[in-house]
Amino acid sequence: MTDEATLAAAFTGCRPLLLRVAYAVLGSHADAEDVVSDCWPALVRSDSSQPIRDVQAWATVAVSRRALDLLRSARVRRERYVGPWLPEPVLDGVGGAGGSSSELGDPADRVTLDDTVSYALLVVLETLSPAERTAWVLHDLFGMEFSEVASVVGRTESAVRQLASRARRHVAEGTPRVSVSADLHRATTEAFALACAEGNIDKLVSLLDPKVVLTSDGGGQVVAAKRPVVGVNKVALFLTRIARNVTPRERAEITAVNGMAGIVIRDADRIQSVISLTVDAGLITRVDIIRAPDKLAHVS
Repeated sequence: MTDEATLAAAFTGCRPLLLRVAYAVLGSHADAEDVVSDCWPALVRSDSSQPIRDVQAWATVAVSRRALDLLRSARVRRERYVGPWLPEPVLDGVGGAGGSSSELGDPADRVTLDDTVSYALLVVLETLSPAERTAWVLHDLFGMEFSEVASVVGRTESAVRQLASRARRHVAEGTPRVSVSADLHRATTEAFALACAEGNIDKLVSLLDPKVVLTSDGGGQVVAAKRPVVGVNKVALFLTRIARNVTPRERAEITAVNGMAGIVIRDADRIQSVISLTVDAGLITRVDIIRAPDKLAHVS
């Protein structure tokens, strides 16, 4: 049996990775934290019977299995969700009880992301089956060997290769064809925010892809579109109507949403909405608006 202090230090060291894995599989910050927290007592129990030499490898498999089980049950609940279901966003430097990043306590308690797990990617991953999503995340995103992925998913190695291959095709079809630099993405986001604030429909139309899709997630708790809004003119009109309803107490800020520039709308008390934009070849192809209070609780 490993000394518990040594075990705890090793677990703490790999905790940010475990949170990234769980979040990529689940699309939920709160569920990712629960899954990783549940892993600690399981680690202690397992080590007491047989010392674990590689804590990170053991914990990654354990967290992945638990996340997959939770995703399967979550899919059933999401089918009964009011309106579209969008992943929980992770904001750079925003979290805790409305404090600054310096007030958030142990950084290991927060999911840290770059654009590898972009919001656009999470939206696409929602179209995959739980097994496809887990196989792709573990192998393509985190470099786990197919033999290890097979032990997580409960399939043969050959079957897991096929799952990852199918997932890879869906991801390629659903994510931007042309990689956009962080600077261009931010510039596009700032232009979008200004056009909305000014109610400049012509400017908005020039920024939007002709087949742009807007999705709004209110969780059945706040006002949101219950179906996606499709097409440049409809989306532009929808956005200008939203902008007209922003109160003087609310303000919009540019901040990192899953590693790329996005928009936060807040009042004095909490964050009201988070807006993520998907930019492809200089045009906005998706506008995702997260308004569900439960999904903003960890950043409000």
